[in-house]
Amino acid sequence: MSETSTTGSAEAQPHVFRDRSFRLFFTARTIAVAGAAVTGVAMPILVFDISRSPFLTSLAAAGTVLPYLVFGLFAGAVADRVNRRTVILCAQAVAALALASIPAAQALGVLTAWHAVGVSMCIGTCFVWFDAAAFGALPALVGRQRIPAANSALWTSSTLVDVAFPAIAGVLVASIGPAYALGADALAYVLAGLAMASIGASFSGIPAAPKRSEPGIARDIREGLSFLWQSPLLRALTGVGFVNSLTQGAVTALLVVYATERLGISTSSPMIGAVWTAVSVGGVVGAVLLPRLPAQWPVGAITVGALTIAPVVLFVVATTGNTAAAITALTVYSGCATVTILNGIGARQRLTPDRLQGRVNTTARMVAWGGSPVGALIAGAIAGRWDIGTAYLVACSFALVGALFAWVSALRTDPCPHR
Repeated sequence: MSETSTTGSAEAQPHVFRDRSFRLFFTARTIAVAGAAVTGVAMPILVFDISRSPFLTSLAAAGTVLPYLVFGLFAGAVADRVNRRTVILCAQAVAALALASIPAAQALGVLTAWHAVGVSMCIGTCFVWFDAAAFGALPALVGRQRIPAANSALWTSSTLVDVAFPAIAGVLVASIGPAYALGADALAYVLAGLAMASIGASFSGIPAAPKRSEPGIARDIREGLSFLWQSPLLRALTGVGFVNSLTQGAVTALLVVYATERLGISTSSPMIGAVWTAVSVGGVVGAVLLPRLPAQWPVGAITVGALTIAPVVLFVVATTGNTAAAITALTVYSGCATVTILNGIGARQRLTPDRLQGRVNTTARMVAWGGSPVGALIAGAIAGRWDIGTAYLVACSFALVGALFAWVSALRTDPCPHR
């Protein structure tokens, strides 16, 4: 979600949906997000059904994020040096093949939990490269002045899909099983790839830069890291982003375990999707709420407030056995986490020079997302050794650490208004 205001010259241009290239890009992204929403429900259910292991279930969730830690810095620096269309199409093709291997293995009777975990990591790796290329492709397709309208359309579509599709995925999993439900995501990647391949416009705003040596890429990476470190506000936002991600990884990786062991919802019940829907609804509420907050509130105060509420509602999640109370608390928590994420993105977009946008945003996302697999693996190990309630209490403690860090960081004294 962009913080940049639409300019008068942008308003004079045709609406972004009149652009065929953007319509195809929008269609491809929406289809891919819908497929990913199905996988977000079906994959942990599949791994848990096969293994009954909270740790392996959390590892499958962590596998979608871990590759960002390995490839994030490099992908961000390389993405603007190569053909973005080729990177995007290759990433989608590999992801489709990896996902299709799961229903194929199920049909042959050779599917294992480790196979599913490996596919999760493969999808996560494909996303790193897709994300790095798509970050620069969108401005090239729509023009810089229409970026706010394009981002708004993409964000709205994604949030609506995130609300609707977990419930649909729950029905699909209950009807045909999680392994075959994952075939829907494989098909989604194929359709998204066809839509991307149909775009005739260039995915680069300027001619591709000549290839440079590895030291040049290393310098690019260091420059992005240096800019983040030298800004007290961005440094603090990146730090709390890591802790926020740590908490989210612990919570979301074990939703299927929480739903079955604490709330008593069977993995074969269509109601299993309601838990993911609650998280998605909370994300939508947070996204809608953020721009409506009073303009005089500083960026830091908004983040501090969201992080302070998070451990309170997570304590409710960890200790209650009431489904309504748990879903309500999860919704509020997800809203707080979303406000924290989007507030940080907006601050980076506003404070970062144009020439550093790609590197700084990719680097900050990599650092922030780095907490997700760590939180997932810690919570999975604890749930396997003790129980899901204990694992979620640990997640609550992560959130408390994030709140305390925010209160003593530059966020508390930040004078910069939200807008």
